[in-house]
Amino acid sequence: MQQSWKASLLMLTAGALVFASACGNGAGTDGKAASGVASKQGDSKYSAPFANGKYDPPITITTVGRITPSTTFKNGETMEDNVHTRWAKERLGINLKYIWSASTQNKAYDTRVRLALSANETMPDIIAVDNVQMANDLIDSGQFMEVKSMWDKWASETYKKAVNEDPSMWYPFTRKDGAYALPIPDYAWNNDTVLWIRQDWLDKLGLKGPETLDDLEKIMDAFVNQDPDGNGKKDTYGITMALKDSFRSVQNTASFVFGAYGTIPEQWNEAADGTLSYGSVQPGAKQALQKLSEWVKKGYIPKEAGLYDESKASELFTSGRAGIVAGPYWMDKTPLVNVIKNTPTADFKAYNIPKGPDGKAGRLGTQNFSGAILINKKAKNPEAFFVYQNYLFENFALMQSDEFKYQFAEGYDYVLKDGKASYDSKDIPGGRVIPQKYTIAFEGARIPSSAMESLGNLAKGGQPRNNFERKDSLFSDARRLQGVSVNIDNEKATMRDKFIGVPTKTMQTRWENLSTSEMQTFTKIIYGDLPVDEFDNFVKKWKSNGGDDITKEVNEWYKSVKK
Repeated sequence: MQQSWKASLLMLTAGALVFASACGNGAGTDGKAASGVASKQGDSKYSAPFANGKYDPPITITTVGRITPSTTFKNGETMEDNVHTRWAKERLGINLKYIWSASTQNKAYDTRVRLALSANETMPDIIAVDNVQMANDLIDSGQFMEVKSMWDKWASETYKKAVNEDPSMWYPFTRKDGAYALPIPDYAWNNDTVLWIRQDWLDKLGLKGPETLDDLEKIMDAFVNQDPDGNGKKDTYGITMALKDSFRSVQNTASFVFGAYGTIPEQWNEAADGTLSYGSVQPGAKQALQKLSEWVKKGYIPKEAGLYDESKASELFTSGRAGIVAGPYWMDKTPLVNVIKNTPTADFKAYNIPKGPDGKAGRLGTQNFSGAILINKKAKNPEAFFVYQNYLFENFALMQSDEFKYQFAEGYDYVLKDGKASYDSKDIPGGRVIPQKYTIAFEGARIPSSAMESLGNLAKGGQPRNNFERKDSLFSDARRLQGVSVNIDNEKATMRDKFIGVPTKTMQTRWENLSTSEMQTFTKIIYGDLPVDEFDNFVKKWKSNGGDDITKEVNEWYKSVKK
């Protein structure tokens, strides 16, 4: 069957058809743009540079390839020549020319970008980066154009909806005269915390799921002292945590304990008066450290947790030695499902984040964007990125078109068997690869709210309403959907880091020492090497050693970008 990439040409929506050719001069890289549909914007001097949603003759835009560990190829394809690059030319009349490609492992991609900057190499028309610092370094080079005004003019309806769900994603790239990078929207609440608890242990011990920290303590005490695995040994822990590098890791996090006392450590939280304050120096952090210290002393948390990264901490749960982890809703598949492989009778479920003494809960929240796109001032067709990205937002993000009915490309990420889509790698000749990872914006196009809205509908027992939900229904079993429900129920508890800019002036010289002192002090407190009252001395030193200056600078930044 012919690949879905080669389905009949779909007209772009009206929003996707309002574009300029190069700086209004009508010249494309490979020739003049075809005459197109007149602008819908009335007072705009721009008109669409193509007919029927396609450049004819094709134009070329240069870019660079970002290859993640999960980006794989087949059929001899490469980042420079693959099913996606062929699609872009056939569907949109856009030749994607890669100047170079590099792996993201060991920060090789970032290093290559920095080398290009320092060597004054020719920068591509379009470049994507996955961190705020790199984006701002590129902006500071003076080679990239202001893009917010272009986005206002050229972005399609769905593209605008995606970004407007969280306007703060513009903040890291905003300067006095506009924004110089386009944020790449990502799924909302995707990495936010829920509790995963061994349900079979709860059932065996006659316990209910926790609602408060006190409830959680009773459960952990039972998991430690009442032999939940029935092996006759006292060899189980209440909860496993990854405390080697952070108290706010994504998986196996301790951040929810701090959240129960009104703060999240290692990030800047918004106070009631609208200002930002550093979570690790708030009174609630001291209470959380006191609680964690008690849990370590009682054996609820492994003493080795300070040496555990996320992977090692998960092993205690999957091996059956710990009964609770705190992490995202998707941990059910990776890696927690391994507990059932190791213990076929095991069962586990998601539960709400426990409330603290004041009846409130707080959990680590992740940002709604995953990177940024920059457009070179010398690009002959700066509008071409919007032609490309609008099409993906209008057709792929919602998966409502026949072209992307099942996924990106037949024979790559799915195959049709008896008229039904199979995503099993064993059914796909040459194995399954994910072409959306070849796209400029990392994952094709994502609307922040769409994942939880779609999964939430399925979790409520609703029938799939679109192709997106039909696909999700194939991958979502009862445990996954139960985790989704809990994740959605805890949305109001989410606390995102509000400082998403580059390091301030004082941060550049003081932050490393402040962070080291913080981690050392917190670790020593929870292991009893320092009394909890040492927290007060830590806060005083933090403030006098640059913390107060940093707080002032952070709030100056916050005020400037919120205008």
